[in-house]
Amino acid sequence: MTTAELVCPAGTPAALRTAVDAGADAVYCGFQNATNARNFPGLNFTPDEMAEGVAYAHRKGAKVLLALNTFPPAGKFGLWQEAADLGAKYGVDAMIVADMGVADWIRRTHPGQRLHLSVQAAASSPEAIRYYVEAFDIKRVVLPRILTVPEIRALAAEIPCEIETFIFGNHGLMVEGRCSLTNYATGLSTNMDGVCSPANDVEYRREADGSMSTRLGAFTIDRFAPDETAGYPTICKGRYRAPCQPDGYYAFEEPISLNLSRLLPDLMAAGVHAFKIEGRQRSRAYVRQVVAAFRAAVDAIRAGREPELANLLALTEGQKETQGAFKTKTWR
Repeated sequence: MTTAELVCPAGTPAALRTAVDAGADAVYCGFQNATNARNFPGLNFTPDEMAEGVAYAHRKGAKVLLALNTFPPAGKFGLWQEAADLGAKYGVDAMIVADMGVADWIRRTHPGQRLHLSVQAAASSPEAIRYYVEAFDIKRVVLPRILTVPEIRALAAEIPCEIETFIFGNHGLMVEGRCSLTNYATGLSTNMDGVCSPANDVEYRREADGSMSTRLGAFTIDRFAPDETAGYPTICKGRYRAPCQPDGYYAFEEPISLNLSRLLPDLMAAGVHAFKIEGRQRSRAYVRQVVAAFRAAVDAIRAGREPELANLLALTEGQKETQGAFKTKTWR
C-alpha cells in the first residue's frame, strides 16, 4: 500500500494557507497568467505571493506543486519559460506540465527540477506514460478520470513513475487537454489561454416567465426554473434542446461531483501514490472542510482503522456525487 500523498487546491494565497493548515501534504497553484489552466480574475499568485506561499508551506512541512499545465501558442513560449524560472527560483517541489516543449525546456534548463505530467496531457496508456518518463524524466503522472480501479492497478505494474488520481471535485469527462468547446464559443482556449467559460463572456438573464437563462458568448447554455439554482455556465454541463429532447437534456455531462472517499483503500492498494482534490476556484471554507475530511480518512486507513467518511454532499456540484468511471464504465 502506498503512502497516498494528499494534494490539495490553492487558488489564492489564503487558500494555500488554509489547505496546509487543514493537513495537505502538498498544494498545487499557478501564476496569474495563461500558464495554468485556472486563469481567472481574482485567482492565482503574483511572483511575490508565490515566494511567500512556498516559504509558508515549507515551514509547515508541505510541498508546493506549480501548475504549468497549459499549451503555449506560437510566439508566446517565453511566458512559460519565465514562470518555470520563477518556480525554480522560489523552490517549488515539482512542476506540473502538459506540453512536451515546456517539459523538455525545464528538463534541460533546470535539470534537478521534479516534473509531474498533468492530466491535461491525457496520458492513460503504459506506452504514452513510459514515453514521457524516458523523454522528460517525469516522476509522476496525473491520470485522466476515465479509468477503473482494476485498470489503474494494471497500469501501475507497467510504468516506472508515481500515479496521482483525482478523488474529489470536478467530474471531468471531457478528453483532458483536448476540449475546444470554450474556444468555439468565445475565442479563448481552455488549453492555451487557461480559461474555461471566461467571466467576460458569461451572462445571467432573467426571463419573462421568471426563469433564469445562462449564456456563454452568443450561446444559451441552460435555463433554470424560478426555484432552481443557476450554475456557472460551461458548455459541457449545459442543457440543450433537441428534437428528441424538447425540454432540454445534458448532452455532454450532468453537473455532478466526483467523490471517491469510499474507494480510497482500493486506490491505495492499487498503487496510487497521491490523491488530488479539485477546486482552485472554490472558497476557503470548501478547501478547509474537504481537505480536513480526506486528511482524517487517509490517516485512518494508514493506521489500519475504518475511516469515518464525512458527508460532503453540500459541497458537491448540483448536490450530487458519483464514483464515475473509477467504479464502473456505466456511470451514465
